[in-house]
Amino acid sequence: MPEDEPDSPAQSLRTLIPEYACLARETVLLNPEPGLPDPRESSLGGKPLWPADEPWPYCAQEDHWTLGSNLPTEIVAGTVPMVPILQLFARDVPALEFPAGKDLLQLVWCALMHEHDDRLLVMPQLYWRNEAELMTDGLLSEIPIARKGEFDEYNMPQPSTLSPTIAEDYPRWLDLPEGMRETWEPRFRTPTGQTIWPPDSNLIGTKAGGWPAWTQPADWPDCACGHRMEHLLTITGDIQLGDCGGVYFFLCRRCSDLPWDWRYDCH
Repeated sequence: MPEDEPDSPAQSLRTLIPEYACLARETVLLNPEPGLPDPRESSLGGKPLWPADEPWPYCAQEDHWTLGSNLPTEIVAGTVPMVPILQLFARDVPALEFPAGKDLLQLVWCALMHEHDDRLLVMPQLYWRNEAELMTDGLLSEIPIARKGEFDEYNMPQPSTLSPTIAEDYPRWLDLPEGMRETWEPRFRTPTGQTIWPPDSNLIGTKAGGWPAWTQPADWPDCACGHRMEHLLTITGDIQLGDCGGVYFFLCRRCSDLPWDWRYDCH
């Protein structure tokens, strides 16, 4: 096949469409590797620093369950501890903007199944903290661990250290504005009238900043004030999450209280 054909493996949206190259954003690929992270290290699934005066969170959802041996088992609300998912220190991800006075991002979620909008989801909580204040005020001595039957294996991370690297990221082609897709579509029509989209340059993996690594059409949230939120985190590939899905976190920096939201999708 000639190299200038749109569906040639040597070509991509970034090389074929100059306007697409202008959509580049900086992202931090977190590159988890199985290991034994220290609580004072950035990690996926590691034990986090947690303030002594703040109780560890438990899932308060009424409708959560585990499939167990392929049979759903309902769990009493408020009895299941959240699972540590991600801990990021600002020193390890200088490309990620932290709120003023904060240098630690922590993410936990309930690793059971929760039904929402006909989808089975995890239930997350996100925290911004200051490391020095944590160390001065004291740390929680024990982090409760979810026991067998209190999590779904697909939603559990393997404790991993992180090796962040900065890269250029681009949107999935399904994340392009509809008008832009319609404008570009004629460029990718074959002589038979078929439209063949070339590969995009979206980076698939657990990352901070950049563009979401959607597996389904984009679903960006707005904050309560109507501002479209910015992408904060994608977690995908390093946790099974059902049928190879992802969890995407978003933040509104235009609102003083920094509201956040999240989305989930899978194949």
